[in-house]
Amino acid sequence: MTFSLFFQNLINGLSQGAIYALIALGYTMVYGIIRMINFAHGDFIMIGAYTLFYTIPLMANAGMPVWMAVFFAVAVCSAVGVLVETIAYKPVRKAGSLSALITAMAMSIFLENLAMVLFGAKPHNVQKIFSFPNIKIMGITLSVNVLLSIAIGLVMMVGLQFFIKKTKMGKAMRAVPQDKDASVLVGINVNRIITITFGIGSGLAAVAALMYCANYPRVTNDMGSMMGLKAFIAAVLGGIGVIPGAMLGGIIIGLVEIFVKLFAPGWYEAVTYSLLIVILLVKPSGILGKNVGEKV
Repeated sequence: MTFSLFFQNLINGLSQGAIYALIALGYTMVYGIIRMINFAHGDFIMIGAYTLFYTIPLMANAGMPVWMAVFFAVAVCSAVGVLVETIAYKPVRKAGSLSALITAMAMSIFLENLAMVLFGAKPHNVQKIFSFPNIKIMGITLSVNVLLSIAIGLVMMVGLQFFIKKTKMGKAMRAVPQDKDASVLVGINVNRIITITFGIGSGLAAVAALMYCANYPRVTNDMGSMMGLKAFIAAVLGGIGVIPGAMLGGIIIGLVEIFVKLFAPGWYEAVTYSLLIVILLVKPSGILGKNVGEKV
């Protein structure tokens, strides 16, 4: 393998990994607070992509900057995330983890079929928000679109980490999973924190949709199911419930996929799922996760 080919695939892997990382952050934020796996989270990418598909032409026809469609997509995804949490998840929050899991899977199927009814099963081509020519550096051809996607992903991940660690709301988000009763006693509105967490996680899925459509400008009603599954693997690999772990897991999965596609194109799916099996056997808590005993 030449250095040029290696470097190009490294950049592509980082771009793919940044997408998985942003989606995995949604999984890990929700799990970190209410210990629930939101299997419908991947479908918020589909909602964000369809929103971009319809709003980008509207922005262009109105003479407005097309990049403003991203904010509309974030608002729509956040609103849908809050609505799903309020209508579907909140009523079963105290019914046990199995009920929540079944509800999440049912919600995923519902969203995919609703999208098929509303938008059809045919793929739709999404107009790119940004389109830059490729550049050459030391004989290596690089896609500026891919580099910009990586930059957006890094900014979002660093921004989220800063929000969780430094802001009052972020500290409340960290306090709730530690002790809900004590959080209530110090004045934290637990239901509000959970709702905001769903909103932020869903908004991140909209940004992931932007990054995905920048590289693969196509949207279908089932696009979120496979991406959501890969992001879930990334979250478990890095340590679900741990925000840096979701970032690390996403990058690892993205790099593994791209390089396995390079050497053995038919095996990349098998290798990705094998990583999940291996990490569950070797370190079930994930790379950055910690084994915590149950309180009795």
